Amino acid sequence: MSADTPHILVVDDEADLRELLVITIGRMKLKATAAESLAAAKKALDEQTFNLCLTDMNLGDGTGLELLQYISRHCPEMPTAVITAYGSMETATDAMKFGAYDFIAKPVSLDRLRQLIEDGLGISEVEDHHEEEDSLIGEAPSMQALKAQVRKLARSQAPIYISGESGSGKERIARLIHSLGPRREKPFVAVNCGAIPSELMESEFFGHRKGAFTGAVEDRKGLFREADGGTLFLDEVADLPLHMQVKLLRAIQEKSVRPVGETKEFQVNLRILCATHKDLAREMAEGRFRQDLFYRLNVIEAHVPALRERQEDIPALVKHILNRLSHAWEITPPSITDAAMDVLAQYPFPGNVRELENTLERALTLCDSNTIDREHLHLQAHTQSTQPVHANPNVSPSQNLAERDSNQPLEDFLQEIEKKEILKALDITHWNRTAAAKKLGMTFRSLRYRLKKLELDQGDNE
Repeated sequence: MSADTPHILVVDDEADLRELLVITIGRMKLKATAAESLAAAKKALDEQTFNLCLTDMNLGDGTGLELLQYISRHCPEMPTAVITAYGSMETATDAMKFGAYDFIAKPVSLDRLRQLIEDGLGISEVEDHHEEEDSLIGEAPSMQALKAQVRKLARSQAPIYISGESGSGKERIARLIHSLGPRREKPFVAVNCGAIPSELMESEFFGHRKGAFTGAVEDRKGLFREADGGTLFLDEVADLPLHMQVKLLRAIQEKSVRPVGETKEFQVNLRILCATHKDLAREMAEGRFRQDLFYRLNVIEAHVPALRERQEDIPALVKHILNRLSHAWEITPPSITDAAMDVLAQYPFPGNVRELENTLERALTLCDSNTIDREHLHLQAHTQSTQPVHANPNVSPSQNLAERDSNQPLEDFLQEIEKKEILKALDITHWNRTAAAKKLGMTFRSLRYRLKKLELDQGDNE
């Protein structure tokens, strides 16, 4: 074999399994070195360089966890996977917390072993992509810690639970973990678990065969198979009903799915990331979330800080968001007064970065010149709600909020109010958009953008 051939260290105290692993690796045209104990593995690591390590958990003179700790100190860039006893999910979870990128259960499936090795070698070949990291705005200590954690998590294949308040940027973190890892060229599939009707969940996740039920007019792959090779991001995972949690757990553990109406199972190779704004541990304690699924998904937790916990990042976020909006609107980026920035810096932002984005979008719409001042923000100090854009002047914000369904997200409610006011102005002006923009107190370009965003654009009638 050439000097560039990947070199794999196999550590197992069972001679038969050790030999099987070495033979399998050799058939993959890879180089293998075997070690029968923890001491032999440490000696091999000190004397040679390896691209990957595959270790059993029981090593006679030690454990796989001890080896993982040794590797993390002496060769942290080398991916490591572990072999666990059948059904020992707790051991596998501990291994991934110690740095293993994945695991394989006994009896070892050769197909699964090959995939495990390919995944591990893919991790060692991943290059740094600092441009993706730069998309995470913030220099606060909590954000610096999160960035460092994301870099480590990107190299692993362990399930990640991303916690944080609504609007804090949990999906952005999930996408960044995907884009920095070995699956970056494969699909990233995101799904809001709370938005899927309960009766359609199994079909949405696992797919169905044509004719499996009324309305199944064609075959459907399902989200698991669409994300095969890549990453599946389960947003608001706490909203999954209990019956679906059981099926999700089985699919994750078996790495296979059976579409509705299908007689065979399909193997899937994907990474699971999940998020929720709820306290998942509390949901589990109160019986709304299965304990076994919780421990399977919450192998490693990444916490996204609330915006009020990193207010020093607000100026950088404001600049970034205004530049992005200006590019989308095809206008010159606006300036923002010190008074306006002071208001933003002191506001608690219960809706986090998403609320900041909405606030700046509204301000950009309302400002007559290319300067945003405090009156364009419509923020009151230390309040928990914001005034809707173009709300009916004859109805107070409190009256508007009183009419809101308690189950309706505030962002959707405010968008409905905005939509109604724009439609009212268009009706009065017979859909003359120039006249409607004047009546609403915004520029024509701003109105055109709002119509496009709200899917109200019906043509170029001026």
